[in-house]
Amino acid sequence: MIKQQKRIDRWFKKKKWNYWSPLSILARLTEEVGEFARIVNHTFGEKPKKTTEAAQHVEEELGDVLYTLACFANKNKLDLDAALEKSIEKVEERDKDRYKYLRP
Repeated sequence: MIKQQKRIDRWFKKKKWNYWSPLSILARLTEEVGEFARIVNHTFGEKPKKTTEAAQHVEEELGDVLYTLACFANKNKLDLDAALEKSIEKVEERDKDRYKYLRP
């Protein structure tokens, strides 16, 4: 379990807070991903930011997505390190001979 995931869980326990239901966390994750998409579009895409919009930063919005995923993982007793490791291994095996056109 990543140290930040443990930190969040310790903080929730200290505050005596309960995690939201998985569906509520998923709804929150969807909101956060939307905010992340918006700032990525403003930063790297063709859609300019309105002058009336508050400043946002890609890293901060990405952090909000990760925080929400950590809450989901904690609620469901999942280990983010283990989940990410499994995904990396899956991609390394599945895609080891893929995308040859990307190699120098």
